[in-house]
Amino acid sequence: MNIIFSKYHGTGNDFIIIDNRSLKLKPSKEWIAKLCLRRFGIGADGLMLIENSKDSDFSMKYYNADGNEGTMCGNGGRCIVAYAHSLGIIKKITKFKAIDGEHSAEIIEHNETDCIVDLKMQDVENIIVYEDNYFIDTGSPHYVSFVEDLKNFDVFNQGKEIRYSKEFMPNGTNVNFVEVRGENLFVRTYERGVENETYSCGTGVTASAIAFSMKENKIPKNIITRGGELNVKFKKVGNSYSNIHLIGPASFVFKGEIINW
Repeated sequence: MNIIFSKYHGTGNDFIIIDNRSLKLKPSKEWIAKLCLRRFGIGADGLMLIENSKDSDFSMKYYNADGNEGTMCGNGGRCIVAYAHSLGIIKKITKFKAIDGEHSAEIIEHNETDCIVDLKMQDVENIIVYEDNYFIDTGSPHYVSFVEDLKNFDVFNQGKEIRYSKEFMPNGTNVNFVEVRGENLFVRTYERGVENETYSCGTGVTASAIAFSMKENKIPKNIITRGGELNVKFKKVGNSYSNIHLIGPASFVFKGEIINW
């Protein structure tokens, strides 16, 4: 079976996306991992399938680069909204199902290849504080640590150590290192399932903004990643966060065909 796919990225966090509304594709872990390899496959941080939903415009099925089904992906969520728009499934406003429940989104602006998408995330409660570090579930689990000189920080080794620490076993956690730059944040993330630093992580950026709000009692103006800038807006009541929005680009890279894999 030949399969048409599209490649998208959200601030450098890149994805293979396939229209699976027919449900003909039943991908194996090994097949997904092979596709995501950067030298022997298409290359991506993850793979997403767009499928039908009974009570939403569509459903989003997300797999990490290692082939395992993942938790919510914020950059992926924006990209799949842009992809659904390209297929004519949606116009400007949408509701879709993901592994953590229903999300709404709005395409603020778009051209042939690029969209700016406002994605509503799930509410956040039950934040765990470890001195100056935070554990926050924003649809995916995230450990947030504030550091200095993040440009030269060893994200891979320090992130891997925390990701596999006994405290977060058996499933592990994503790990974000955050540097405060005035009103802005600079965030670098070690992602489980990719098992490396990615150029950006939407749920990680969201967790970092919330951690900063707990630390400084204010919302960051912009959040800078290695792949670009994102914005996070929310309403804070005590240590509970609602009406959380992740806003940023979703860009089409190319379309291709997978033959006889």
